[in-house]
Amino acid sequence: MATGQAPDDDDTALIQAYLSHLRVHKRLADRTLALYTADMERLRQQVQAQGIGLRDVGSHHVRQWVARMHAGGRSPRGIALILSGWRGFYAWLGREGLVKVNPVVDVRAPKAPKPLPKALGVDDAVRLASHADTDEDPVREARDACITELLYGCGLRIGELVGLDISAAGDARGWIDLDDAVAHVLGKGSKRRSVPVGTAALAAVRQWLLAREAWAAGDPAMFINPRGGRLTPQHIRLRLRRRSAQAGLATPVHPHMLRHSYASHVLQSSGDLRAVQELLGHASISTTQVYTRLDYQHLARVYDAAHPRAGRRNKG
Repeated sequence: MATGQAPDDDDTALIQAYLSHLRVHKRLADRTLALYTADMERLRQQVQAQGIGLRDVGSHHVRQWVARMHAGGRSPRGIALILSGWRGFYAWLGREGLVKVNPVVDVRAPKAPKPLPKALGVDDAVRLASHADTDEDPVREARDACITELLYGCGLRIGELVGLDISAAGDARGWIDLDDAVAHVLGKGSKRRSVPVGTAALAAVRQWLLAREAWAAGDPAMFINPRGGRLTPQHIRLRLRRRSAQAGLATPVHPHMLRHSYASHVLQSSGDLRAVQELLGHASISTTQVYTRLDYQHLARVYDAAHPRAGRRNKG
């Protein structure tokens, strides 16, 4: 088949038969069937441009087409969905005895880049930590302020925060030693670690412990509701989202975002990746290295704002 020529009758018949199979035997919804139809049209365009038939496609052809789609800006996820549609088509051809090998079976989409963790800028993080809701119940306000300070000031995971008790005990998952200014927590993999607690966080803890006495504290948990029960992660997420909106932040804040902010800001100030690894409780340094990418973004913004030759870089 010459390049640019319309697909031959065999290819058209194969595609129509496959789509009929999906509609009649698989009973796919109209929306799903439309997606498969679009996948088949893409495949038909590729074989037509290649000058071959559908049954002549090899894995090297598919890899070439994947590379073109990727270079053209299609996302790895989008490519993976297209390949899934093609893979199903050739699996059906194989069951019908029309091809011997599925040319798509060993072809994978490019890996999607690992997204950067979402972290607040220093100004937004400080604004949130400094926010005080004067209209809120004073006890609840003291609790929420303390939660925010510990998440941002110590980089705790939400599970570590929820697991804190008011004092050390044999069955305590975590506690804060006020005299030594250290939080002892139980992290992932039941690994214990100790994290320094800063001056602002210590003050918030002391204020909350005094206010906490006003509630029916029937649980040893550090953070409780008015009935005395330990707070759940979901409740903390809702309270933090509400607090970030009240503080005027454009982005709703979740607990792990404050952990990311803690790591990023410590790394920006110290440049000590190993220390950040220890503070976060990461088993591998490679997990911590993602924050170096955030740190580079910060440095790039500083350069763009301050360097007299940065204008040329921005235009580029």
